[in-house]
Amino acid sequence: MKVLLSILSALILVASASAAHAADSPQFRGPHRDGNFDEHGLLKVWPENGPRVAWVARSLGKGYSSPSVVQRKIYVTGMLEDQNGYVFVLNTKGALKRKILYGKETLEKQAPGSRSTPTIDGDRLYVLSGLGVLYCVDLNKSEKKWEVNVLERFGGENSTWHLAESVLVDGNRVICTPGGKDALIAALDKMTGATIWTTTGLNDKTSYCSPAIITHRGRRILVTVTGTYVVGADPGSGALLWKFEHHAPYDIHAVTPLYKDGLLYYVGGDGSGGGALELSPNGSAVTSKWTDTNLDCLHHGVVLVDGYLYGTGYKGGGKLVCLEMATGKLMWSTKEVQLGDVVYADGMIYVYEGPKSGIVSLVEAVPTGFQRTGKFTVSEGTDQHWAHPTISNGRIYLRHGDALVAYEIAGPK
Repeated sequence: MKVLLSILSALILVASASAAHAADSPQFRGPHRDGNFDEHGLLKVWPENGPRVAWVARSLGKGYSSPSVVQRKIYVTGMLEDQNGYVFVLNTKGALKRKILYGKETLEKQAPGSRSTPTIDGDRLYVLSGLGVLYCVDLNKSEKKWEVNVLERFGGENSTWHLAESVLVDGNRVICTPGGKDALIAALDKMTGATIWTTTGLNDKTSYCSPAIITHRGRRILVTVTGTYVVGADPGSGALLWKFEHHAPYDIHAVTPLYKDGLLYYVGGDGSGGGALELSPNGSAVTSKWTDTNLDCLHHGVVLVDGYLYGTGYKGGGKLVCLEMATGKLMWSTKEVQLGDVVYADGMIYVYEGPKSGIVSLVEAVPTGFQRTGKFTVSEGTDQHWAHPTISNGRIYLRHGDALVAYEIAGPK
């Protein structure tokens, strides 16, 4: 009996250690679409040359999308020389298991290739091309189930450098942002592609922003940023609840808003900065609480940790910034880390700098000051360093053009 108990205890310990840093990331910027990854037991300090490389997957084509990781399978998109976009399905060793065609991708000269990170929902995958076509892929059969050109269906106009939105799945709906007077936002039936609802009452162009749903005093609110406005809508009906004008030099507005304690943070970059909106008690209106230009994030993402915002500012060549969410107060900034994508896991900030440097920094998520505990450079891959990192199963996945590199960041078991 004692032997049996010892074996069971050992198995529980092994399972607990594995679970400590094993969490799926089925969509853009993690399970919550906010750059916060549900991983634990990760390294707090990296070796001198950075964490160990687990594997490198090459020949993924042109693209800037992040990988999604579900049930130990890795899904990443890329455009090959035929201009077709593909979903590459890899195993945990980086080996290519399948390649699924979805359709033509953008040849936009500054960033040709795939941009949208796949959204995984059960046995289906949803991806939006830079040309505005939303695809549903059956992962069991490795084939398309349906496709809809959302710009054509709803009369929208492509953005300056073409679409980069990663769509949101909510219940039976897949939600995207075509833009225009007929459908600022649209919800399609995730099984058929049929239109369920559209958001009207505001005529504005689409942006890079990926929508999210927040819960404010028990009320679910769909939030996103279009070419000119921060907007809130009812996710069940699409009805426009409020809008807040925020101008930036270009129609990128790539950063998904972040919510905490009645405040919604937004940012536009290119010198426009950002701020916090205070929601009314029932969520049907907003007012400006504070504004800021220190954290001038363009398309690199911001994370909210324990009441503090962390991200990189665009002005002056780039800098890493920490703001207090409640007040907008600048806690610290440093030029030691410049313009880069920012994500968070297990007490630490990960910054992947680009477009040229490829430097990755590990930084403590504390408001008391900048403390870096690791640094290395991504040497594999091609083109710009623009893809947002993904953290799952004790690894950080970094996409650089035609290569995806997996690094071991789990601590000792």
